Amino acid sequence: MGNINLIATSTFGLEACVKREAIRLGFENIKTYDGRVEFTGDESTIAKANLWMRFASKILIKVGEFKAVTFDELFEGTKALDWGSWITEDGKFTVTGKSVKSTLFSVSDCQAIVKKAVVEKLKQKYHVPWFDETGAEYTIQVALLNDVATLTIDTSGSGLHKRGYRETAMIAPLKETLAAAMVDLSYWNKDRILLDPMCGSGTIPIEAALIARNVAPGLNRKFASEEWARIDNSIWKQERINAYKAINYDVMPKIYGSDMDAEAIEVAKENAIKAGVDDCIEFTVKPCQEVVLPGDYGCLITNPPYGERIGELKEVEDLYRSLGKIMATNPTWSSYVITSMEYFEKLFGRKADAKRKLFNGRIKIDYYQFYGPRPPKKEL
Repeated sequence: MGNINLIATSTFGLEACVKREAIRLGFENIKTYDGRVEFTGDESTIAKANLWMRFASKILIKVGEFKAVTFDELFEGTKALDWGSWITEDGKFTVTGKSVKSTLFSVSDCQAIVKKAVVEKLKQKYHVPWFDETGAEYTIQVALLNDVATLTIDTSGSGLHKRGYRETAMIAPLKETLAAAMVDLSYWNKDRILLDPMCGSGTIPIEAALIARNVAPGLNRKFASEEWARIDNSIWKQERINAYKAINYDVMPKIYGSDMDAEAIEVAKENAIKAGVDDCIEFTVKPCQEVVLPGDYGCLITNPPYGERIGELKEVEDLYRSLGKIMATNPTWSSYVITSMEYFEKLFGRKADAKRKLFNGRIKIDYYQFYGPRPPKKEL
């Protein structure tokens, strides 16, 4: 059992997805809170979590947590923590912060206090008067909530939604983590058809293909903690080898993506090639209104325009009506749609079987789920 306390942060509404994933990955002492899932592990857990977690935003080391209503308490509490076990003598570190419902509301002051306390602690360990900060980078965060300070170190670097395959994206792109969660929260599996008739740069079809083939989402990128002395390079190498061995290249899912924007489809094709799943997805240029459902018992999963921009509302309403009519042509299909439009069900022509509140960036949305019948069991 590892003794490193870790936090997988998530956007609101995806905590259950992150928890299920932590369980699947075999992590221990899993606890769920708003916006995060905590668990314990060792150095290999850090590598494994970064490589495999599809729905989390970041993987953080929880260095410590304590009550702080004065700057002295914040300084002394921070200084008491074991920063030297992670940050090397030449380590370059920055401090970010946030404060919610706390006496210490000045984030910039809290950041300065924490930075000073960490420096003082490291001086004691390394017996030097100053630090060159020329080595690996460490991002410390001080998060104050209800007068409790949580101090963490970011192991990921850039957010986990940055898989490495989407260098080019269209306007208002869907984050990869949310796209993967939409697939996870549906009843789709690798044996069913998946269709996204408004796929943009292809994020939902690509994430579905990665899930179908069991491809670790972080395989094609680097993480901040890969440069840290505490985590030996052999650990990262072994976890990557394990991830490559886990890929099932024999799976050939039937995934379709279409969009009326020819440029978006070209970007989607390029992204699928970079993700290594271009052979799993058929992309076509086609308006949503002209889509014909391919086969039976499929799942439509899509992120349509929301009508947020001036002049778009009527066009989007007509689009939603058309989508509902298309889905009504084959009652064996299931539909999964996210939108901020509160009267979507009325336009779609059917009440959702389930609805989940989520966030797409800063926009509050609902994930509408319309269930079709279960596919018949395959004969053995």
